[in-house]
Parts: sequence; structure tokens; C-alpha cells
Amino acid sequence: MIGIVVSHADSASVHIGEHLRALAEWEEATDDTRPDAAGGGRYYRRTGFELREFDDLHIYLDDPAEAFSETPAFVAVVSRHAGETGPLLTAHFTGNFGPADYGGESGRFARACPNAQRAVVSALRHHAPDGYEVGIEATHHGPTETDVPSMFVELGSGEDEWNDPEGARAVAAAVLDIEGVEPDADRQLVGFGGGHYAPRFERILRETDWSVGHIAADWQLKAMGDPDENRDVLRRAFDASAADVALVDGDRENLADVLEDEGYRVVSETWVRETAGVPLARVRDLESALIRIEDGLRFGTDVDAADYDVVSLPDPLLAEAQGIDIDAALDAVAETTVAFQTTEGGTRASGRAAIAADGYDELVARLCDILRAKYDSVERDDGRVVASMTAFDPVAARERGVPEGPAFGKLSAGYEIEVDGEVISPAEVSKQRVIDFSV
Repeated sequence: MIGIVVSHADSASVHIGEHLRALAEWEEATDDTRPDAAGGGRYYRRTGFELREFDDLHIYLDDPAEAFSETPAFVAVVSRHAGETGPLLTAHFTGNFGPADYGGESGRFARACPNAQRAVVSALRHHAPDGYEVGIEATHHGPTETDVPSMFVELGSGEDEWNDPEGARAVAAAVLDIEGVEPDADRQLVGFGGGHYAPRFERILRETDWSVGHIAADWQLKAMGDPDENRDVLRRAFDASAADVALVDGDRENLADVLEDEGYRVVSETWVRETAGVPLARVRDLESALIRIEDGLRFGTDVDAADYDVVSLPDPLLAEAQGIDIDAALDAVAETTVAFQTTEGGTRASGRAAIAADGYDELVARLCDILRAKYDSVERDDGRVVASMTAFDPVAARERGVPEGPAFGKLSAGYEIEVDGEVISPAEVSKQRVIDFSV
């Protein structure tokens, strides 16, 4: 069951609550064990949800989860968002990396529900009215002591939007869309740095299969102070996010050193993108067997293969193929390997690879196909690939008195030329070129 919190002190929250009740059929019930102001009295239930109303502003509630008739899987607090951002629908987690200026406790965090946030942000994008942006915010304000995971789902950013029925309906519909969603994902990380609206982390939600827990924006890191002196705060952020991976936005060497010293993996956005869809146990194995992702490891389409061998790529043959058609050559490597090493920022394959059975033979065959676009003959036999072609020979052309320049270009392109009244054909100034690749 998902618990929904509505605050009477927040007009947008009230309007979203009204649309929640209008968009679905609810059973009314009464709780005489709690004051009406604290979530008791009349409340609403339907399959997968329970909605409770509170008088206090939600950021100052100690633990709204206590009010529900059963322990929720997580709590969604519908709320207003205030800022100079125009029409905006957002979701975020609550907590304080620094002082608790707006509810909760200093240096403490409510349990995040990264998978639920991912789902509700996707639903917000689906339901957003024209003119509304959708995003996530960094962690801020209370409450911080909830017994179950929780998140705020918000309508912003001013009076016009708080009273906009279409905006309120969009938030309500998005919350109803996440029925049955589990709070945690298989892979989630903690974010550090960047602006309050966390574009890098929103991009990760939108473009990868990673979910994001608590986020410390630049202003919160400044409020927290020296990372080395606030290790307990950092540990609480990871614990509340059920994560052991950190993505640090910007150059924060001191912070990264402290996080790694605490045993957390500090990764780049490239690492997050490259590991999308790859089992994390396989990521660890392949980084150990080959190189780290940051140093050029890339994953192939055969990444789920049960068994593989680490072998050297046929680098001279591969280099020749990449010189002919870089995209086709990289596709050939990616589509026949479990993982492979790259250079030049991941743009060229070279070095070693993890390859399942028959993958190496298929790779060589595909590289040979690429060479056939340039060479007259490409043959593979007994651990060798022999490529041959008839090509323009500048030495022979000079010996025939052909001046360098346009005449060389014409002969190289296959056209006859005339020098001092003599016709010279391309065949007369060509020779066979043979390259032998060991595979």
C-alpha cells in the first residue's frame, strides 16, 4: 500500500488531494484513534493506496507514516513547489545535509524510495500539461525521521500553478500511476554537486536504468561543511538511499577521497551509462579481468554470456578495419564480445576483450568483410588474413615522367593521362599491395 499525505496548510496539496479523490473511486473510512489534525478522522482507501489529511505543513510532520492503518510500502507527500522556475512538476526526497532550517533534523535523512521516484517522474512527464517542465530536486527540508521510505511530489512554482486544475490533476494522475511500484531499485546511487534542480541526475533517470537516491546540491555541500568532518552525515545519506555508489558532479577531490575511504564507489556519468543493463556482478568481474570503465572498458551485446575467455584482439587487422569504416568495425567488436578495451575516449577498440565461444571467429570474419570494401582479395587461412589490392605506385609514375599533382590524382582514381604525347594507363603505374595479418 502507498500512503498519500495531504496538508491543509498547503493549497496546492489540498487541490491535488481533491483531484486524487476525483480521478478514482475511494472508500471513506473513519479513524477515531487519532485527532483529525494528525491524519485521523475521515480518510480514504482504494486498492493500492490510502490517503490521509493533516493540518500541519507537511515539512514539519515528524512521521506521517504512523497515521496509516497499515505500514505503507512508502509515502508520497503531495505538495506545492515554490521558486522562480515557472510551471514545474517535480519529485524529491527529504533531509538535511546541513542545518535543519525547514523541518527535520540536521544532518539526517528520510529513507528514499529511488525506484518510486523514477516511476513518478516518468508518470509526471506523461501527464504534464502543455507549458509544464518536469524534473527532480536535490534533497532538502523535513521530515527526516520517517519509518518508511517517502518522497514529495510537487506542483509549482507559484500561486497560478498551485491553483491550476490541470497541474493538480497531472500530479494526482502521476501518483495513481505508480500503484504497486516497489520503493527500491536494483541499482541506485547518491548524487553530489550541481544545481538544486539536478539536471545531471534527472538525465540519468531519463536515459539509463539507474535510480537516484539522496542528492546534495552545491549549496547543501557548502552548508554541510568539510566532508572529512561530516562522515557520519555522508554515511546516513547512503544508508537512507540503500546505495553504495556515488556520482560526484564537478571537481570535488576531497569529497571523492572521503567517500572512497568510506568504502563507496565514486563513478563518472560515463560509468553509469556504460553499466546500464549490465548486471553489477558482471561489471565487477569484467573490470577486474580487463580494465576499469573510466580507463576504457566497454560492454558488448553478449554481456550476459555464461562463460567467456579473455583474449587479445587482432589489433593490426582491427586497426585496418577501423581505418576503412570505424562505425562498422566498432559494431563488429561490440556485437561479438562480452566486453572490450578501448582507447581515445572509447572511440577505438584495441587491446583485449572478453569473448564467448565462437565470438572470436565471428569477429575476424566481420573484420574481413570490412576489408573487402577496400581490397581486391581478402583470404583467411591457418591463423592469417591476407589482403591484397592493386594500387597506384607513385614511384613507378615518377619513373614514367608523370609530374606530381593532379596527374597523380587522376591515375590513382583510375583515369588515363597523357604525358609528352604518351598515354599512360593506371595499370602501367600500379603494383599489387599485400598485407598479412596474424589472427
